[in-house]
Amino acid sequence: MSVRRHDPPSADRAGPQMSIEEFEELARHAPERVRLEFIKGKVQVKAVPDGNHNEIVKWLQKQCIQHRPELWLYTKQGLKVDTYGNGRARPDGTLAPDDHFVGAGEWAAPDGVLLVAEVTSYAADTDSRDRVEKPDGYAAAGIPVHLLVDRDASSVTVHSEPENGVYRAVTTRPFGALVELPGPVGITLDTEKLKHYAD
Repeated sequence: MSVRRHDPPSADRAGPQMSIEEFEELARHAPERVRLEFIKGKVQVKAVPDGNHNEIVKWLQKQCIQHRPELWLYTKQGLKVDTYGNGRARPDGTLAPDDHFVGAGEWAAPDGVLLVAEVTSYAADTDSRDRVEKPDGYAAAGIPVHLLVDRDASSVTVHSEPENGVYRAVTTRPFGALVELPGPVGITLDTEKLKHYAD
């Protein structure tokens, strides 16, 4: 298992673009097909998923329900992330106990979430958003496992052991490998099928 260690991210010196309340108001009135996120004080537009993106999320849902039928991979739940819940993210998948988000509203606390999953899109800001900013936000929120399915690199990266705003353990495996999702998830993914969705 490879481990990446780096220092916690420094605070953005420019400050946030707006308050959380202003962002939530903006997100509430955004057009239906526009999905907004607020990561590290910046408003970001999440790309509308294409067919292969949706197939990858469906593949992950099937894997999770086969191994952990008491859980569900939610695909539309917004989460409060970053330090002190000062960010808002819409993961491609959020693994939690069935009925976990009853009464939670659009932006739920991350308490009890076992895993968040992201699938890269072909957007200009994918590198900074999906590979750096969102993992740091999820780690700061204390989410135990973050799974990144990286279509550009044809790889799966598992982030775990959140501590002081970063994931202390990071393992990357190519599509086709068996990928272990550590506790509290405890699932081994067979990623062979992801080779079909790399484009």
